[in-house]
Amino acid sequence: MTPQQLGPATQADRLATQQGVDPISGPLTLDEALARALKYNLDRRAKMMEEALAFNQLDVSKFDMLPKLMGQAGYSWRSNDRISQSRNADNGTLSTSNFISQDRSHNLGGLDMTWSMLDVSLGYYGSQQQADRVLIAAEKRRKAMHLLMQDVRTAYWRAAAAQKLRDQVTQTIALAEDALKDSRQTEAERVRNPLDALRYQRQLLENLRLLESINQELSSAHLELANLINAPLAQRLVIADVDAKNVDDGVFKIPVATLEEAVLANNADLRETHYNARVARIETRRTLARLFPNVSLNWGVKYDSDSYLVNRDWQEAGVQFSFNLFNLVTGPTQMRLAEAGVALADQRRMAMQLAVLTQMHLARLSLANSKAQFDRADAIFAVDQNIAEMVKNRAAAQTQSKLESVSNATTAILSMLRRYQALAQVQAAESKLIANLGLEPRIGSVGELSLAQLTEQVRRDGSLADMLLPGQARAPQPAAVAAPAMPAPPVAPPAAEMTSAAAAVAPEPRPTPPGEAASPSQEAATKTEVLGALQDWAAAWSRRDMKAYAAAYVPDFKGKASSHAAWLQGRTARITPRRRIDVQLSDVTIAAEADLASLSFLQRYQSDNLEVVSVKLIEMEKTDGRWLIRQETEQ
Repeated sequence: MTPQQLGPATQADRLATQQGVDPISGPLTLDEALARALKYNLDRRAKMMEEALAFNQLDVSKFDMLPKLMGQAGYSWRSNDRISQSRNADNGTLSTSNFISQDRSHNLGGLDMTWSMLDVSLGYYGSQQQADRVLIAAEKRRKAMHLLMQDVRTAYWRAAAAQKLRDQVTQTIALAEDALKDSRQTEAERVRNPLDALRYQRQLLENLRLLESINQELSSAHLELANLINAPLAQRLVIADVDAKNVDDGVFKIPVATLEEAVLANNADLRETHYNARVARIETRRTLARLFPNVSLNWGVKYDSDSYLVNRDWQEAGVQFSFNLFNLVTGPTQMRLAEAGVALADQRRMAMQLAVLTQMHLARLSLANSKAQFDRADAIFAVDQNIAEMVKNRAAAQTQSKLESVSNATTAILSMLRRYQALAQVQAAESKLIANLGLEPRIGSVGELSLAQLTEQVRRDGSLADMLLPGQARAPQPAAVAAPAMPAPPVAPPAAEMTSAAAAVAPEPRPTPPGEAASPSQEAATKTEVLGALQDWAAAWSRRDMKAYAAAYVPDFKGKASSHAAWLQGRTARITPRRRIDVQLSDVTIAAEADLASLSFLQRYQSDNLEVVSVKLIEMEKTDGRWLIRQETEQ
């Protein structure tokens, strides 16, 4: 394309990128910057369009299950008559008469409907896979949103540092240039020792180099932020004058087990692997369906204007049975390929589960280190500010050289820069932890909300503590699609082999009555008893001892069954047929008060052909001196 052809398209694209974008009318706060990024960022818009495209593909895939209805119309012509002869069936002689059986030209028409049972089954499984791909697109959009908010936080504080330091850097560079000019003049006039003058100049040049590198680093901050929030690049952003302070310690008050539960339930990468595993399993069913014979139903209405036909319009119908005999040879290979895809998807899911748990622990540790580094940088900044103020007073009294003024001013600027850099690292670490936990602000549709409304919602739920309350993980908002609901995370055993859950979260233990607070030794003894009861329960399950297993529960425990007897009958039917069961527990957390205890732990379940890991919550109560399970939850 020529520049003349590209010009109008480029201009139209630039206008389209700013269409509907509210102008920045005042100082930009962090909440508004995040809201602008969520509403106007071009990459985020592209991810939302990808999700919308996946929705449309799902709608189209549903039509694959419909029959095919074909309309036909045509015209036929030949240059001579269609003449035929007949042969006598008794003696085999040809008739001497010739017969014309068709017009030279005639019109044809018809309406045919064909419905293939194989196409119906393949279309059904294909629509299920496409529904999962819609959910995968939604998870990719969520991941992109997490990364976008992380980048905006980092860029915002870099821009705030640039705004704070811009004037100071410029003034200090001018002071250093003036001092360098005086020193060179002094050197030329031989007023002082040339070696001292050169050393003086070198120290000034070192400070100038440091100041210029700081200036270069900060000069791009506003452009990066403007790009993320889709603001005009030529506009100088004014950052709101806010107090740079450390994040609160709320996240460190949240139990690690709760954070792990949130990761396993909400992490976008992990949820994507769950959906990919389900797509792989459905592909196995599609492969199996292709191996079955096909039955096709046909019906049609025909018309032919040929004058030699007695009946020029008619209907016809039929049933066709077909089977590819080579499927007998290729079928086992195709099934092995599909099953290998399922095994690969499961392995990727398990690897991703371990990876996201590791990332969560690393992100939490990084946040703690970043907070400590910011506190140290803030203390250093306060000291350097006091030194700079004293040096400024001495310079006013003409008892301070320009070199000392430049050096101390450079140190103060560098200290403030490191303070803002440390704050940016804190914000980035918190954003990384939020992204790893798969949490996001509770916001509505960015297309329907105004910028002010979106900013308020981001401000209300902007911190990690707001998104994740202690002891309670908030699940992400999934896309609404016409697809089967996502089952319990595949890391948990199916209902056929695991105890059903009675509630989503175990209720809090009943508080200890006043005056009955347990001493540390009593509390430790209680936790030891609870842990022993839990281990006995797992051991009974592992050895398939139904009497000991049932005795670990309260007498009226029924799970989701109608009664305790029905629950016990179901569990017996699911446990006893297994040749081998192994239940391992780890990361056990116990909160015990009086005669109630709440436990959370990681459970690894292995049976004949199944190995899964899940997070389990259990509530126990002490009855007749024994700790018994009264509530059980799988996550």
